[in-house]
Amino acid sequence: MKTYFTEETQFFGKSDPVELVKEYGSPLYVYNESILRKRCKEMANLVSYPNFKVNYSIKANSSLELLKIAKDEGLVADAMSPGEIHVLFAAGFKPEDIFYISNNVSEEEMQFAIDRGIIISIDSLSQLKQYGKLNPGGNVAIRFNPGVGAGHHEKVVTGGKKTKFGVNMNKITEVKKILETHNLTLVGINQHIGSLFMEIDSYLEGVKSVLSIAEQFDTLEFVDFGGGFGIPYEKQAGEARLDLEDAGNKFNALLTAWVEKYGKPLTFKIEPGRYISGECGVLIGTVHTIKQNYDLTFVGTDLGFNVLSRPMMYDSHHDIEIFKDGKVAKENEKVVTVVGNICESGDIMAKDRALAHIDEGDLLGVMNAGAYGYSMASNYNNRLRPAEVLIQQDGSHRMIRRRDTLEDLMRNFV
Repeated sequence: MKTYFTEETQFFGKSDPVELVKEYGSPLYVYNESILRKRCKEMANLVSYPNFKVNYSIKANSSLELLKIAKDEGLVADAMSPGEIHVLFAAGFKPEDIFYISNNVSEEEMQFAIDRGIIISIDSLSQLKQYGKLNPGGNVAIRFNPGVGAGHHEKVVTGGKKTKFGVNMNKITEVKKILETHNLTLVGINQHIGSLFMEIDSYLEGVKSVLSIAEQFDTLEFVDFGGGFGIPYEKQAGEARLDLEDAGNKFNALLTAWVEKYGKPLTFKIEPGRYISGECGVLIGTVHTIKQNYDLTFVGTDLGFNVLSRPMMYDSHHDIEIFKDGKVAKENEKVVTVVGNICESGDIMAKDRALAHIDEGDLLGVMNAGAYGYSMASNYNNRLRPAEVLIQQDGSHRMIRRRDTLEDLMRNFV
């Protein structure tokens, strides 16, 4: 029997999708503050090891108000660009709260972080040399590739032998020579094996590998194990959650035993992104067309891949709910294909999906849209990016980012 996430969680608080769309327009990203705070707490309490920090990976969702909530919950952050650093500062994060994880960046980008006192992670020997010339005598971190990868799609596997990320484990001697040449102090090492794992064993293999690298350096202050903690995207089919209690117990035991052997209480970090923000977001759209093309029934909506690109990029699944008069529809299921309004045949939100009876004018909710949703949205076809709305803990709602206007499309032309 299907479960309906927005009903179970009372996701929309004191409102409903129809009210929200009337006030803020369609499409519309809606976030639930209570769910976001719960996920922050779960990650913060993953292990009992005392020197443990959660770096929220803001590439998943960098909406300013969500960042403020994550900060309020005690999370720190990682950034992938000067733009992300800029937004983190606006949200109240301090330089010591931010870990800049660079990848193939210019001297200007490196200098941006150096000037602001932010620790930078370097992921190649050439970039380490570049950093040494810019900041001789400085502190630095290095991203290693432990040879282990995991993820829901080959495009998001970021560890192993076929990815662009990290310094190979067999380059440690060369790393030490570069550090010595530029009088650099290696204060941290980090890794990221990939995104969306639903069992902990592959992650722990990566942890063991990076800890074996840590044993070869005596100046370390922290080790960052990366993120990738998954969420169940197929809740309607009964997909189980990642067992955090089991994961935390195994992780904690590994860290405690290693520190006892190493003899120095390092700080350990993780970098969850999707787990923090994914489930707190629902994307609402409007059904404008229902048509039969040969043997297929297409439900045409305003949810093009400019609004949510994951299904087109990764063939990813998002549960869908149909709303009639503000309530979840459940009856008379039919297999349909949900498509958007972009001029591409791949503009498909859900293919051959059994959904409740749909009429033109109904609203459609895409679940688990809080991670890699708005952050990957675009103005392709000169479509306007949607507004973002927050359902606060008291059930009230407020806009946290306005919808694009036509004038926004013209803003940067000269």
